[in-house]
Amino acid sequence: MNWQRKMNKALVRFTGFQIERVGKAPLSPPVPEIRTPADPLTDRLLEAPVFLLSPVRSGSTLLRAILNAHPALHAPHELHIRRLRVQFDTKLASKAMEALGHNQADLEHLLWDRVLHRELVRSGKRFIVDKTPANAFAYQRIAACWPDARFLFLLRHPASIATSWHEASPGKRTPEEAALDALRYMKAVERARSALPGLTVRYEELSADPERVTRDICEFLGLEWEPRILSYGEQPVLEKGLGDWRDKIRSGTVQPARELPSEDQIPDVLKPICRTWGYLA
Repeated sequence: MNWQRKMNKALVRFTGFQIERVGKAPLSPPVPEIRTPADPLTDRLLEAPVFLLSPVRSGSTLLRAILNAHPALHAPHELHIRRLRVQFDTKLASKAMEALGHNQADLEHLLWDRVLHRELVRSGKRFIVDKTPANAFAYQRIAACWPDARFLFLLRHPASIATSWHEASPGKRTPEEAALDALRYMKAVERARSALPGLTVRYEELSADPERVTRDICEFLGLEWEPRILSYGEQPVLEKGLGDWRDKIRSGTVQPARELPSEDQIPDVLKPICRTWGYLA
């Protein structure tokens, strides 16, 4: 068998391929149980984190910037915590953690909490706000990880979302592909909105009457409204995947929303969600 290993090493070195015996497909690892913290007082450092759940291109970076200007709220760039994973390299490691009462998901939740808590402590503020759009796909885990979490749901006209998503990377996706891709986020947000308590905010209303909408948000979060949040100031340069990087968000003030599309401009695939969200009769 030694010659086979030597041959495989040579193949990998010169071709990048190797020979493998055909057999049964490996079994997928079991999905760990998702559960609330066993001892919230010791298992969690964060208190009442705020999660802004929204589709892509819905104005979440604008709302993040507004909230970050509040003296009690720290709203950093998109953090993508749901992609921070923990793994057991050996069965003994798994067994040792099990003896302590931890499964893989428990440890990931400890990691998520520690990362966000560290960021909050460094900011010197009271509450953290995470606005990563992909969090909508993990709303059940987030709610289990932090039972005291508060949720803001940001909606925007679905056709405007799709258009903006296409314009963000026109060479990457066609308008039709942008509509279908953005619809995944919209459906995830709607599932979360149906399952969790929270406050729904509309981008068009935020753009048209930012004082009224931000007063509603502050009341929901139990905070005093601060006039300074309407002029949130200069934003650091952001990259794709961490927030909106275009000039409009860098202006430092709330800008008017684009004109709402007419019914004949709405792709058929988006009309059901338009009706659900009240943008279409």
